[in-house]
Amino acid sequence: MSERIAKFLARSGVCSRREAENYITQGRITVNGETVETPAFLVNGDEDVRFDGEKIKKKDRTRLWLYHKPTGLITSHKDEKERDTVFAHLPAGLPRVISVGRLDLNSEGLLLLTNDGALSRALELPDNGWSRRYKVKVHGFVNEKKLKELENGTVIDGITYAPCKITIDTKQVSNTWLTVSLTEGKNREIRKLMASVGLTVARLIRLSYGPFQLGSLKKGEVREVPQKVLKEQLGKIFEICE
Repeated sequence: MSERIAKFLARSGVCSRREAENYITQGRITVNGETVETPAFLVNGDEDVRFDGEKIKKKDRTRLWLYHKPTGLITSHKDEKERDTVFAHLPAGLPRVISVGRLDLNSEGLLLLTNDGALSRALELPDNGWSRRYKVKVHGFVNEKKLKELENGTVIDGITYAPCKITIDTKQVSNTWLTVSLTEGKNREIRKLMASVGLTVARLIRLSYGPFQLGSLKKGEVREVPQKVLKEQLGKIFEICE
């Protein structure tokens, strides 16, 4: 059965469909030696499909890994500023994977990795209602009333941020530890929320993403989620990707 080249690339774990469209525009995708010019190009999986000259294999079973991202790494396959990336530091033996969402350069903690672009996109959707939970160290005077107001949602620089949950864990003279739970996870959302109430984020650690937990995973360590657990936790999402 034929499918669009962008969908094939996403299902093969190369990238998301949106990224595939950009790669096609850049002339980085070939089929049987010919450069693909449109995302509507159809393939059935028997062709010689290549990305930057590297042959793309047919879709493997849908898989998901938990990764403890350290600070100092960009969540990107290639960085225009030539900064170190997450994917350059993954253990040998992993297939080509993409991330579910991102963690910025100075953030650490749980990052989900998958070989299936369709799964990555599905898990990023706010409609799933999945909470992302973070441990956050902030500097500055903590105004509990203002933090409470953030929980109802807010608008910063014209961007609307959904309601969140903020708990004060420990409060000292120079710094405070918070637990923050989000359901959207917009770009640098926690840093912008904290800045809006006069706080600077000194450390940001993602503890969980939906039902998946960082737990005792060490920095730089990767652990695959067993297929049985994946099916139980993802339900219909997993069935669609399969």
